[in-house]
Amino acid sequence: MSEDHPNVRILKLFDPTDVPGTVGVFAEDAVFHYYNPRLPDLHGDYVGHAGIRSFFDKLETMTGDAFRPNIVSINALGDELVVIHRKQQINMGACRIEVDVVVVWRIVEGQIAEVWDIPSVHTACVLEP
Repeated sequence: MSEDHPNVRILKLFDPTDVPGTVGVFAEDAVFHYYNPRLPDLHGDYVGHAGIRSFFDKLETMTGDAFRPNIVSINALGDELVVIHRKQQINMGACRIEVDVVVVWRIVEGQIAEVWDIPSVHTACVLEP
């Protein structure tokens, strides 16, 4: 059994459902980049732990606490980058949406320094019965 790459271990400390509990995981000036033309209210760069927390707070408000990130694969690339593919389920009003998402994490000196969250944006809405 192989041991996780050190940067993968750092990412496993981050719990998007408990951002306040992950203060030390992010660099003080960390930047979380998010762009999704179907969710323009979330578009932007979120800076520092407080900014990143505000992103996840907005996401929770928009989805009614239905955000469920399910990791499909996680790959460390070199000394700085980790790429995660996940299936993300969210509820938006009467719609349940599952999208593929790629998240690129840059780890510097043992902390998350930068994140690019790249969702697929052509996923159809599935109406809840």
